[in-house]
Order: sequence, then structure tokens, then C-alpha cells
Amino acid sequence: MRVAVVGGGSTYTPELVDGFARLPFTVDEVVLIDPAAARLAIVGEFGRRILARYGSPTRLEWTSDLDAGLAGANVVLLQLRVGGQQTRVSDETFPLDHGCVGQETTGAGGLAKALRTVPVVLDIARRAPSDAWLVAFTNPVGIVTRALLDAGHRAVGLCNVAIGLQRRLARLLSVEPDEVLLDHVGLNHLTWERSATVDGVDRLPELIAKHGDYLAEHLDLPGEYLLLTGTLPSYYLRYFYCHDAVVAEQRTSQARGARVAEIERDLLTMYQDPGLDTKPELLSERGGAFYSEAAIGLLASLHGTPGTHAVNVRNRGTLPNLPDEAVVEVSCLVDGTGATPLPTAPLTPDLAGLVSHVSGYEELAVEAALKGGEERVFRALLAHPLVGQVDKARGLTERLLAANAEFLPWVR
Repeated sequence: MRVAVVGGGSTYTPELVDGFARLPFTVDEVVLIDPAAARLAIVGEFGRRILARYGSPTRLEWTSDLDAGLAGANVVLLQLRVGGQQTRVSDETFPLDHGCVGQETTGAGGLAKALRTVPVVLDIARRAPSDAWLVAFTNPVGIVTRALLDAGHRAVGLCNVAIGLQRRLARLLSVEPDEVLLDHVGLNHLTWERSATVDGVDRLPELIAKHGDYLAEHLDLPGEYLLLTGTLPSYYLRYFYCHDAVVAEQRTSQARGARVAEIERDLLTMYQDPGLDTKPELLSERGGAFYSEAAIGLLASLHGTPGTHAVNVRNRGTLPNLPDEAVVEVSCLVDGTGATPLPTAPLTPDLAGLVSHVSGYEELAVEAALKGGEERVFRALLAHPLVGQVDKARGLTERLLAANAEFLPWVR
């Protein structure tokens, strides 16, 4: 098996390499691909030391030549960030001037990232082997996955939200994570856990009753919401349910992208230490907790060891309030043939309404990313529940296009 990691110069990558070393089967070769050659070499050398510490036979190579790196790949992991942390800071700040949340995966910032990212990802996919699995960890995952599937690629989207909650609940229940089966349902970064089953018994009501305040604090949401709905929402739901409070906080605090840039500089310095062969603790502050666990587990299942994973796939009737071609994030049985959603009940009206609203926006976002045009961007923003007003949508459109002109040829 040959795995290509596009965006391999990311400071995330050592986490991923550590996971490869612990797979129940051997990946013959991992190739890291990134245009930032100097950074790539630092991450690559550190990755080799990690593999050596485990005694892993996996070969780790790296290249800035995309076509050479993709050649012969069975799996392509997409974890690129077009424009780096500088564009992330832009995504997290310009919406605030219009009273809207600044975030890199939802709202105006999420659309900006989608417009930059989708064309690049589709170009990579066209150049990858036609039979390769494309695993999208690049945000906004739902929109990126939709674009890949619409173009006919073998693609699945991956997020770390579900696996993080699964592990947190497993600790509270004193069981192994794999014993907890979640009914994870919604869209990427717009999901809820509706049950947490252990040995055939749903333990979620018990968890909310006993640990509701702790879980609400972790999710940064009011505890009454958990009691009201009987669900555990993704922490990204805070941008919807506590929007104005989030905007007020963001206006007086450092953008997350700026802090991540600082962490990345420190990590890259650490990675250059020839004596370092384990993940530094600082990596846990980078974000993406359990990304490697999610990616490696998914890879093992695609390799032929069936397992349940929360992934982004075509809806195809899974949620009856959405069209079949929509992309949803739900618990799926994954094996060598791909991902099949597990049976799940329809969403309640409050969840269904929000999911339908955002799914409509995502369809318009894909169209804007593929075809360009100021009016398509405006229409997508107007459709987003975090914008939804003509004056805000028009102002955000102008700011978005001005901030991203160098990445959008149709703007110039």
C-alpha cells in the first residue's frame, strides 16, 4: 500500500505518521507532498525518527512534485491549507466587521476557504490514480467532499469531532472507546450525538443526567440545551446557538489562526531537534485532536477490516429531509467497498430545519467554487443562516473577494 499525504508539510503530519506506525498492517510507503520544500524536509526527517523508534518497516518519502508523489497511490489523504495560516486569520476576522462570526469552516470565512480550496482539491484529484481513495480532512470537509463526489471520484470526508466525543464518553463510562457506538448525525461541523450505545444499551441519557454540566462546559454550550434535546451537539453548534456572544468574544481576542501560527513556529523548531522521536506535548494544542486515530482507523477499514466510523458520504435517503445528492456526516459501516450509512431515525424538526438550511447553502457554495462569480458568492452567503440579510451578505461578499483575489482568478 502506498499512501500520499497532500499537505504533508503540516505540523499535523507527525501525529499521522505516529498512527501509521501503529497500524495492525504495514503501509509499504508514505509519501508527503507539499510545495514548501524546507518545511517538508523538517517534518519528513522527524517522521522518519518516529517510525524508527517504533521499528516500523514503513518507508517515508517526501517531494514537492505533486505528480510524482501521487503516482501509484492507493490512498490520498488531503490535509492542505491554501494560503496558509495568513488566510485563516483573514477568514476569522473580516466577518466580524459585519457583525457575523469569524470562523474558517462556517459562515463567510468558511465560504472563503471553500472558494480557495475546492478548485485546488479537484485538480489534485484529477491527477491522482483513478482507483485511489481520496480522504478529505481539508475543511470545509462537507463542501470539499461534495465537490469530489460530484466530479466522480472515490472520496470520503473525515472529521475528528465524533472520535473526540466518543473517547470523552468512554472515559466517563470507564469502557474502551471502541465499545461506544454513536448515533452521529448531521452535516460536517453541524452534528449531534443522539445515542451512545454500549453492549446494546443507550447510555447517553445517563451521561447527560450525571455529567451534563461537564459536557456542556466542554462543548461551550448552555447545559439546558443538552437537557432540552437529549443530544450532545458538536461544539461548532456554538456558532449558531450563541452567535452574538461568540462575535463579542472574537472582537476582543486573538484570532485562532494567529495562535496556531505561533504554535506551528515552535513545533517546527522542536521538530529540528535530531534527538526528538516522539510527538511533543505542544502538538496537542495545535488542534485536530484524535485526527490520526480517525484517519488510521478509516484507513484500516478501507483496507478490509470493517469498522464503524463517522464520515462524510452521499445522503441517498439517510436523512429524508435532504436530497439524495447532498453530503451528510453520519455513522457508517466502512469496509473495502467504501462507507455505508447505518440506519438512523429522521431528525427532529429543530435539527432538520437547521440542517436543511445549511445543506442548501453548501450546494450553493460548491457552485460558487466551481463557477465563480460575485453573484454566486452573494447568493451563497445570503442562504447561510449565520448571514441571511441582504446588506450583510453584500458587504461580506465585497470583503471576501477583496481578501482572496490572489486565489480566485475570476476576481482579477
